[in-house]
Amino acid sequence: MMNVKLSFLDLAVMAVYLVVIVVWGLLHAKRKSARDYFLGGKGMSWQVVGLSMFATVVSSSALVGWAGDAYMTGISVFNYGISAAIVPILFFLAFFLPFYLRNQIYTLPEFLGGRFDGRSRLFLSVLTVIGYMFADLAVTLYAGALMLHMVFPQVSIPMLVIGLAVLGASYTLIGGLSAVMRVELVQAFVLMGGSAILTWTAFDRAGGWAAVMNAAPAGHLSLIRPLNDPSVPWPTLLLSLPLLGFYFWGLSQTMVQRTLSARDVNHGRWGNLLAAGLNFVIFFLMVLPGVAGRVLYPNLQKGDEVYPKLVFEMLPPGLLGLVLIGFIAAMTSVLTSVLNSAQTLVTMDLIKKARPDLTEKQQVFAGSVAGIVIITVAALWAPHIREFDSIVKYFQQLMSYLCPPVVAVFLCGLFWKRATATGAFVGLMAGFLLAVSLMLGIKHTPLGGWNFLYVAPLIFLVSAAIIVGVSLLTDPPGESAVRRFVWNSSFYREETAELATVPWYQNFRILSLLLLAGTGLFVFLWR
Repeated sequence: MMNVKLSFLDLAVMAVYLVVIVVWGLLHAKRKSARDYFLGGKGMSWQVVGLSMFATVVSSSALVGWAGDAYMTGISVFNYGISAAIVPILFFLAFFLPFYLRNQIYTLPEFLGGRFDGRSRLFLSVLTVIGYMFADLAVTLYAGALMLHMVFPQVSIPMLVIGLAVLGASYTLIGGLSAVMRVELVQAFVLMGGSAILTWTAFDRAGGWAAVMNAAPAGHLSLIRPLNDPSVPWPTLLLSLPLLGFYFWGLSQTMVQRTLSARDVNHGRWGNLLAAGLNFVIFFLMVLPGVAGRVLYPNLQKGDEVYPKLVFEMLPPGLLGLVLIGFIAAMTSVLTSVLNSAQTLVTMDLIKKARPDLTEKQQVFAGSVAGIVIITVAALWAPHIREFDSIVKYFQQLMSYLCPPVVAVFLCGLFWKRATATGAFVGLMAGFLLAVSLMLGIKHTPLGGWNFLYVAPLIFLVSAAIIVGVSLLTDPPGESAVRRFVWNSSFYREETAELATVPWYQNFRILSLLLLAGTGLFVFLWR
């Protein structure tokens, strides 16, 4: 255990920030209606949407986990930010986003319920909320508590988890999505500033850019890894990571809810493109410090230790407090984002479905109560994550098993009008049962030696095959019932006509091509 002592200046900076951020969130609270509370009044600009999405991506678990994985295996961990972000975002903007906004939905399961029926909507809502409690929220709370435990070793990790849960819930439960996104706007800048200071300091202490690059083990500076690579083998860049990324960016309530808060479809698209561009900040400010850590601390047993050591041993008083604030900003950002999304799911897909007569004020109250229950369960589970080897691997493994059936049912629903409600429900259920079976017993099967990323496309194909098979064995849905949920070429033609009237720098297709070109150049340079 490191002997960490914060100066009065560090503590003062942290205390002032915490007070200001909670007050700032409460000042931007919106509770007058369900639309205000759960979608921020649908008036967010693209800048707010993009920065909020970026702040949600960079959680405390990401800061600790990305640097830690880079320390152990190299920069290939950033493939999660390339293959799992850029292409899925563009696919989401072109096909799914217009349907979400056109149908005025609050939640992703709501869209699924409209396309199919209430069975799939209920199942996906429950599955998503459970995933949020045991993955997103629990991982974030644990990573934050792990970091703060080095500062306050006399306080147990479970107690720190409780304290962080109370902090994140304080303005989220009261202020709703508007408060969350306005706070994230501030936190995004704090996070980038603190990370930039840490990166500069780490490289300076390690001897500079050339010294770090020359000291990196063979293969650690390559994004394209061999077939047998234990971290991110190259076939998964095409088969697995786009699948997981499409779920995270296009089907995850946490991320999509920010897009749904946009004032129109263009602001939603521009916000997503901004978040995709800012994704490269992660590489320079959160992945490369892990590589520099190998020069400074060559003998760490666990990679997750490198980020805390860089923070607590490299930074002088004052700057230490600022970077810690950046870490807390990352932690509270994803905590509040996920918590608000979970509240929305429980309220709109479960409580309102059971009690459709609830007033909007009662819906807001129900969402607050649901939030208390959700954050409590996550806080109780969080300390158990210490039993796993890596924060990143824990989170990504859960994603690899549980997300593919969801991706399969959404793709079939949007692009194949013959898909039926029964086919969708059976495919979801079968995919989930297969995922749970493999999670619990894959080591006893012929797949036991596989990298967990190879499992994702397998589960996706099985789920899609079941959806198609059962749909063909059941009566087709009515044309009028599914028309507004199924994509066809007329939507593309209408969109093309609309885009012809806007300047090129506002045309999301041109901006998407520029983003793809920049991504290709980046991969070429770090291949």
